[in-house]
Amino acid sequence: MGLLGLILLGAPGSGKGTQAVRLAESYGLQHLSTGDLLRDEVRRGTPLGAEAKDYMDAGQLVPDALILGMVRLRLEAGREKGFLLDGFPRTVAQAEALDGMLAAVGRRLDHVLFLDVPEDELVTRLALRRSCPGCGRVYHLKASPPKAEGRCDGCGQELIQRPDDTESVVRDRLKVYASSTQPLVDYYEARKLLRHVVALGDINAIQAQLRVILGEPGA
Repeated sequence: MGLLGLILLGAPGSGKGTQAVRLAESYGLQHLSTGDLLRDEVRRGTPLGAEAKDYMDAGQLVPDALILGMVRLRLEAGREKGFLLDGFPRTVAQAEALDGMLAAVGRRLDHVLFLDVPEDELVTRLALRRSCPGCGRVYHLKASPPKAEGRCDGCGQELIQRPDDTESVVRDRLKVYASSTQPLVDYYEARKLLRHVVALGDINAIQAQLRVILGEPGA
């Protein structure tokens, strides 16, 4: 297996973050979460980070060119590893710009993995989420409930439901996600890179589906 180049797509509640971390560990990939990259560049005070901070402080979106610049630096610094992009691209224009950047640095994209979950299941997952306002731990009332009802296992504070995890808000978020992501799905399907994964069942079962697509690590 050569150096893998992956993009992971999935709606809020699809388990994308969990699967991204596991894939990166199993296959020795750079896990490039654009949110994490932005925060790291800003924290370190790099030129790209300083420029991004100006936009963020003004309440503006960070331009695509800056995001691509951050991704390019990481790819060039980690040439011995494959990569997994998480959170980028979000639009067809970003996907086209990413294609050009990957060609410029001599890297390729092998698969775009789309974690497909029915809307009602996503609503259930997100609406049953509870957070600790003290230590930040997150629970799920069905899949990973606290030991004491309504209380954080770590610090004992009363758990809360975030305003954006209520059912009505979740359904609105999912509609926005679906409408903005469908053109991206169509773009990668046309290039025969998209792989649909039914992300139901436990974490290991979903990971097993991904391994069928990618092959076993080291093979």
